[in-house]
Amino acid sequence: MAAAQSSAPQLRSLYRRLLRELPARSPPQTILSHPSPLQRRIRDTTALGDSAGNGIRAVSAEAAEQFVQYAQAQRMYATLVERYNPGMGMSEEERVRLTARRVGMDLPTSGERR
Repeated sequence: MAAAQSSAPQLRSLYRRLLRELPARSPPQTILSHPSPLQRRIRDTTALGDSAGNGIRAVSAEAAEQFVQYAQAQRMYATLVERYNPGMGMSEEERVRLTARRVGMDLPTSGERR
């Protein structure tokens, strides 16, 4: 019983870390007042872990820890891709215009004739 009580703060911390790694919702709402279906599922799973045995809790805690690390790595990857490849979201025309501008040329707009 003492092992279950000592791991309860660790499980709460892990639960909070899981919630922090979830993507932000489009209308900003607090997590507790309007939980998403995924947040509800995580909450239900952690609540079931409280009544399960220590072996099951340890396995699910390890899996949750791995998921948190994976989500953190994916978030960092997306940040780095966006930072070092700024033209990924641009159209081909916009990319060509910015490349020409970088070397000192201004491309005429499609309505202009020279």
